[in-house]
Amino acid sequence: MNGRQLARTVTGRGGFPGLRAGIKGAAVVAAGLLALTACGGGGSDAADANAKGDKAAAATRSVKHDAGTTEKVPARPKRIVSVSVTMTGHLLALDAPVIASQATPPSVITDKQGFFTQWSDAAAKNSVKVAYQGFEPDVEKVLALKPDLIVGASSGAENAEKFYDKLSVVAPTLLYRHDDVSWQDLTTRLGKDLGLEKRASEVVAAHDKRVGEVKAAITVPKQSAALVRDNQSAMTVFTPESAQGRLLTSLGFTVLEPPAGKGQTQGGRSDFAEFSQEKVADTAKDSSLLFVSHTPEEITAATARPVWKDLAAVKDKRVYDLGLDTFRLDYYSAGNLIDKIEKAFG
Repeated sequence: MNGRQLARTVTGRGGFPGLRAGIKGAAVVAAGLLALTACGGGGSDAADANAKGDKAAAATRSVKHDAGTTEKVPARPKRIVSVSVTMTGHLLALDAPVIASQATPPSVITDKQGFFTQWSDAAAKNSVKVAYQGFEPDVEKVLALKPDLIVGASSGAENAEKFYDKLSVVAPTLLYRHDDVSWQDLTTRLGKDLGLEKRASEVVAAHDKRVGEVKAAITVPKQSAALVRDNQSAMTVFTPESAQGRLLTSLGFTVLEPPAGKGQTQGGRSDFAEFSQEKVADTAKDSSLLFVSHTPEEITAATARPVWKDLAAVKDKRVYDLGLDTFRLDYYSAGNLIDKIEKAFG
């Protein structure tokens, strides 16, 4: 069944005479049963029916998310399809029943399927399949997976808002922004919306405990920390309010504010902006440089440029590699970043 056929079924169009006959017959049977109940004084049966109705109502919930409000969300979903490779990590950390996920084209930050390396082992352990590869949802492939819930993003490259109506025909759909919120807050919100509050609390508590342990064990430099990503022609600067900035702040670092003035952003994102190499270098001055999502070779090439090579951080060897998986933080990549900080500053 394709999406159009499914829509016809939902709206009652398309003509199913056998089905209409069955419904008419069922109505006659129901009327007869109602008459028998009235004659036989079926009070307990009526109470049982009401109890079942209440239980059915309690089996779903209404959820407000970043693309609207979705009714009839399963209180305990069993077949979740993620249409956001970013959201998949958050779902797996919650032990949510993810059966399939969007994948990106394979690269240095993914496994061969296109799943992020920080959670690809968890995906394999839970037998998560590739739903489709690419940033736009393949509604037909999602439909074939028969999900009872779809979870996706309303920000970033995999923003699925344009496909929200089509996806909602397949199954209840929830979309979330992940660019303007800490991964902990997003995890807590997902836990509440999916009925996994206890697990969400456990995940965040485990992270907070680890942060406390590492914060007590490291020596934080007096200089501010510039969170940067080299794009060759420009430089991305992560704000103190970014997921990376918040994590570094929780560990005791002072995160450098981006340069004054308006930088280039993607889709209204507030967690980072791009500036010219010269402007970032001038703003960074004495700050330590912490590179987000780079290979060691890329960091070496970036800091060898004339605009960077004479910075105090480069001369004093205060340049740090936070790891390839730190562009999108979830429970898994945040843990890896903390390990990197502990090793570098412990």
